[in-house]
Amino acid sequence: MKLIGSTTSPYVRRIRILLDEEPYEFINLDIYGEGRDELRRNNPALKIPMLEDEGQELYDSRIIARYLSAKQNRDPLTWDQQNQLTLIDAANDSAVTLLLAKRSGVDVEADVMFFNLQRERIMTTLRTLAAQVEEGQFEAWNYPAICLYCLVDWLDFRDLVDFTGVESLLAFRDSRKGKPWVAQTDPRQA
Repeated sequence: MKLIGSTTSPYVRRIRILLDEEPYEFINLDIYGEGRDELRRNNPALKIPMLEDEGQELYDSRIIARYLSAKQNRDPLTWDQQNQLTLIDAANDSAVTLLLAKRSGVDVEADVMFFNLQRERIMTTLRTLAAQVEEGQFEAWNYPAICLYCLVDWLDFRDLVDFTGVESLLAFRDSRKGKPWVAQTDPRQA
Protein backbone atom coordinates (compact mmCIF):
# COMPACT_ATOMS: atom_id res chain seq x y z
CA MET A 1 0.00 0.00 0.00
CA LYS A 2 1.28 3.47 -0.91
CA LEU A 3 -0.16 6.77 0.34
CA ILE A 4 0.77 9.92 -1.56
CA GLY A 5 0.26 13.27 0.12
CA SER A 6 1.88 15.88 2.32
CA THR A 7 2.49 16.03 6.04
CA THR A 8 0.63 19.34 6.40
CA SER A 9 -2.63 18.31 4.68
CA PRO A 10 -5.54 17.64 7.06
CA TYR A 11 -7.01 15.26 4.46
CA VAL A 12 -3.80 13.23 4.35
CA ARG A 13 -3.44 13.30 8.13
CA ARG A 14 -6.87 11.75 8.65
CA ILE A 15 -5.90 8.81 6.44
CA ARG A 16 -2.53 8.40 8.14
CA ILE A 17 -4.30 8.23 11.52
CA LEU A 18 -6.92 5.84 10.13
CA LEU A 19 -4.21 3.56 8.74
CA ASP A 20 -2.87 3.20 12.28
CA GLU A 21 -0.62 0.12 12.32
CA GLU A 22 -1.27 -0.90 8.70
CA PRO A 23 2.00 -1.20 6.80
CA TYR A 24 2.21 1.36 4.02
CA GLU A 25 4.70 3.54 2.21
CA PHE A 26 4.16 7.28 2.63
CA ILE A 27 5.27 9.56 -0.20
CA ASN A 28 5.48 13.12 1.16
CA LEU A 29 5.14 15.65 -1.66
CA ASP A 30 5.53 19.40 -1.86
CA ILE A 31 2.43 19.67 -4.06
CA TYR A 32 3.00 23.36 -4.84
CA GLY A 33 6.65 22.91 -5.73
CA GLU A 34 8.84 20.08 -6.98
CA GLY A 35 6.26 17.40 -6.09
CA ARG A 36 3.69 18.82 -8.52
CA ASP A 37 4.86 16.63 -11.42
CA GLU A 38 4.55 13.47 -9.34
CA LEU A 39 1.08 14.56 -8.25
CA ARG A 40 0.10 15.03 -11.92
CA ARG A 41 1.37 11.54 -12.74
CA ASN A 42 -0.56 9.93 -9.88
CA ASN A 43 -3.87 11.77 -9.58
CA PRO A 44 -5.66 13.45 -12.49
CA ALA A 45 -7.75 15.42 -9.96
CA LEU A 46 -4.48 16.94 -8.64
CA LYS A 47 -5.61 16.27 -5.07
CA ILE A 48 -4.08 14.63 -2.04
CA PRO A 49 -4.25 12.10 -0.55
CA MET A 50 -4.06 9.38 -3.14
CA LEU A 51 -3.80 5.70 -2.26
CA GLU A 52 -2.49 2.81 -4.33
CA ASP A 53 -3.19 -0.71 -3.10
CA GLU A 54 -3.01 -3.96 -5.04
CA GLY A 55 -3.55 -2.19 -8.36
CA GLN A 56 -6.42 -0.05 -7.04
CA GLU A 57 -5.96 3.73 -7.20
CA LEU A 58 -8.12 5.97 -5.00
CA TYR A 59 -8.14 9.74 -5.42
CA ASP A 60 -10.03 11.23 -2.44
CA SER A 61 -9.83 10.92 1.35
CA ARG A 62 -13.50 9.92 1.76
CA ILE A 63 -13.17 7.19 -0.86
CA ILE A 64 -9.88 6.04 0.67
CA ALA A 65 -11.50 5.87 4.12
CA ARG A 66 -14.40 3.86 2.73
CA TYR A 67 -11.99 1.50 0.98
CA LEU A 68 -9.88 1.03 4.13
CA SER A 69 -12.96 0.49 6.30
CA ALA A 70 -14.17 -2.25 3.98
CA LYS A 71 -10.70 -3.79 3.88
CA GLN A 72 -10.48 -3.68 7.70
CA ASN A 73 -14.05 -5.02 8.12
CA ARG A 74 -15.28 -1.92 9.94
CA ASP A 75 -18.94 -0.99 10.07
CA PRO A 76 -19.98 1.45 7.33
CA LEU A 77 -20.69 5.01 8.39
CA THR A 78 -24.24 5.94 9.32
CA TRP A 79 -26.09 8.68 7.45
CA ASP A 80 -25.56 11.00 10.42
CA GLN A 81 -21.81 10.30 10.29
CA GLN A 82 -21.82 10.93 6.53
CA ASN A 83 -23.49 14.29 7.21
CA GLN A 84 -20.84 15.08 9.83
CA LEU A 85 -18.16 14.40 7.21
CA THR A 86 -19.94 16.68 4.77
CA LEU A 87 -19.83 19.49 7.33
CA ILE A 88 -16.18 18.84 8.18
CA ASP A 89 -15.21 18.70 4.51
CA ALA A 90 -17.17 21.88 3.70
CA ALA A 91 -15.35 23.85 6.39
CA ASN A 92 -12.02 22.30 5.41
CA ASP A 93 -12.51 23.02 1.70
CA SER A 94 -13.43 26.65 2.37
CA ALA A 95 -10.45 27.08 4.70
CA VAL A 96 -8.08 25.62 2.10
CA THR A 97 -9.54 28.02 -0.47
CA LEU A 98 -8.90 30.98 1.83
CA LEU A 99 -5.37 29.82 2.63
CA LEU A 100 -4.46 29.35 -1.04
CA ALA A 101 -5.94 32.72 -1.98
CA LYS A 102 -4.02 34.40 0.84
CA ARG A 103 -0.79 32.70 -0.22
CA SER A 104 -1.47 33.95 -3.74
CA GLY A 105 -1.46 37.53 -2.49
CA VAL A 106 -5.22 38.02 -2.50
CA ASP A 107 -6.82 40.01 0.33
CA VAL A 108 -9.15 37.35 1.75
CA GLU A 109 -10.39 39.77 4.43
CA ALA A 110 -11.93 42.04 1.78
CA ASP A 111 -15.71 42.44 1.79
CA VAL A 112 -16.11 40.33 -1.33
CA MET A 113 -18.97 37.87 -1.77
CA PHE A 114 -16.74 34.87 -2.57
CA PHE A 115 -14.61 35.27 0.58
CA ASN A 116 -17.61 36.24 2.71
CA LEU A 117 -19.32 33.01 1.67
CA GLN A 118 -16.25 30.94 2.57
CA ARG A 119 -15.97 32.54 6.02
CA GLU A 120 -19.71 32.12 6.58
CA ARG A 121 -19.56 28.43 5.62
CA ILE A 122 -16.63 27.82 7.95
CA MET A 123 -18.21 29.45 10.98
CA THR A 124 -21.70 28.03 10.39
CA THR A 125 -20.32 24.51 10.13
CA LEU A 126 -18.00 25.00 13.11
CA ARG A 127 -20.93 26.13 15.27
CA THR A 128 -22.91 23.07 14.22
CA LEU A 129 -19.96 20.76 14.86
CA ALA A 130 -19.32 22.39 18.25
CA ALA A 131 -22.93 21.74 19.24
CA GLN A 132 -22.52 18.10 18.17
CA VAL A 133 -19.34 17.82 20.25
CA GLU A 134 -21.20 19.28 23.24
CA GLU A 135 -23.99 16.71 22.70
CA GLY A 136 -21.41 13.90 22.81
CA GLN A 137 -21.71 12.91 19.16
CA PHE A 138 -17.93 12.65 18.72
CA GLU A 139 -17.08 10.63 21.83
CA ALA A 140 -16.01 7.51 19.90
CA TRP A 141 -12.60 7.69 18.20
CA ASN A 142 -13.87 6.79 14.74
CA TYR A 143 -13.35 8.25 11.28
CA PRO A 144 -15.66 11.28 11.75
CA ALA A 145 -13.91 12.11 15.06
CA ILE A 146 -10.51 11.72 13.40
CA CYS A 147 -11.61 14.08 10.61
CA LEU A 148 -12.93 16.63 13.09
CA TYR A 149 -9.69 16.43 15.05
CA CYS A 150 -7.64 17.00 11.88
CA LEU A 151 -9.83 19.94 10.81
CA VAL A 152 -9.72 21.74 14.16
CA ASP A 153 -6.00 21.16 14.65
CA TRP A 154 -5.23 22.31 11.08
CA LEU A 155 -7.36 25.46 11.43
CA ASP A 156 -5.49 26.26 14.62
CA PHE A 157 -2.10 25.37 13.07
CA ARG A 158 -2.80 27.70 10.12
CA ASP A 159 -4.41 30.34 12.38
CA LEU A 160 -7.39 30.55 10.02
CA VAL A 161 -10.30 31.08 12.41
CA ASP A 162 -11.18 32.72 15.67
CA PHE A 163 -12.51 29.93 17.91
CA THR A 164 -14.55 32.34 20.05
CA GLY A 165 -17.95 30.73 20.58
CA VAL A 166 -16.74 27.30 19.45
CA GLU A 167 -14.15 26.68 22.16
CA SER A 168 -15.57 23.18 22.66
CA LEU A 169 -13.84 22.26 19.40
CA LEU A 170 -10.46 23.16 20.87
CA ALA A 171 -11.32 21.22 24.05
CA PHE A 172 -12.29 18.25 21.86
CA ARG A 173 -8.96 18.52 20.03
CA ASP A 174 -6.94 18.91 23.21
CA SER A 175 -8.59 15.89 24.85
CA ARG A 176 -7.56 13.64 21.95
CA LYS A 177 -3.92 14.61 21.54
CA GLY A 178 -2.87 11.31 23.11
CA LYS A 179 -4.74 9.13 20.60
CA PRO A 180 -2.72 6.76 18.39
CA TRP A 181 -0.90 8.42 15.49
CA VAL A 182 -1.99 11.94 16.44
CA ALA A 183 1.45 13.10 17.64
CA GLN A 184 3.27 11.26 14.82
CA THR A 185 1.18 13.07 12.19
CA ASP A 186 1.29 16.56 13.72
CA PRO A 187 1.94 19.05 10.86
CA ARG A 188 4.02 21.19 13.20
CA GLN A 189 6.62 18.39 13.14
CA ALA A 190 6.94 18.57 9.35
